[in-house]
Amino acid sequence: MAKNMNNLMKQAQVMQQKMATLQKELEAREIETSAGGGMVKIKINGKQEVLELKLDPECVDPSDVESLEELILTAVNQSVKESQDMVSNAMSKVTGGLSIPGLF
Repeated sequence: MAKNMNNLMKQAQVMQQKMATLQKELEAREIETSAGGGMVKIKINGKQEVLELKLDPECVDPSDVESLEELILTAVNQSVKESQDMVSNAMSKVTGGLSIPGLF
């Protein structure tokens, strides 16, 4: 029984090291998404931090700010979702699909 517990602890330590390494790698990964046919572009990292926001000057219409706001909102939400999916997929490879609350 003690041998099994030691093996389990070793496996947990290896998984923890792999996850720590992966978390650092994910922080450096970047995803670029767009909305409105490329009118709004967002670059985001694996920590769901928006790194860059680019607007095509054609989408900036002072008389239609609402459309621009909707494009930005769509692009940000899409970027965050793709970043979360990237993190989730990468973490599931390390954890073997085991859901561990609070990792990201």
